[in-house]
Amino acid sequence: MNKERLEWVMSGLNRYALSKTEEQFVKTAVEDFDKNHALSERQEERLETLYKEKSSSKPNRNAPGYFSFKESPPKKAKARRLFAKDVLTAS
Repeated sequence: MNKERLEWVMSGLNRYALSKTEEQFVKTAVEDFDKNHALSERQEERLETLYKEKSSSKPNRNAPGYFSFKESPPKKAKARRLFAKDVLTAS
């Protein structure tokens, strides 16, 4: 796992409420990455699994990394009516 991927996973995990053991694991994994510039395969798998599990649940609204967004259906684009002046200037 490279540094950019680790930062992306960490930013995603910061949006969710973690248990104490999960927090401790994440903290240890980051410290290990800072020391060795790499994670073990088991740490990588566990981080990815933890991220996937948490991303399927609702984010913690009280988390400092939480950002709000509204889910809304895409708006339909209205067709633009052509007026006589548009037709004359376009040709």
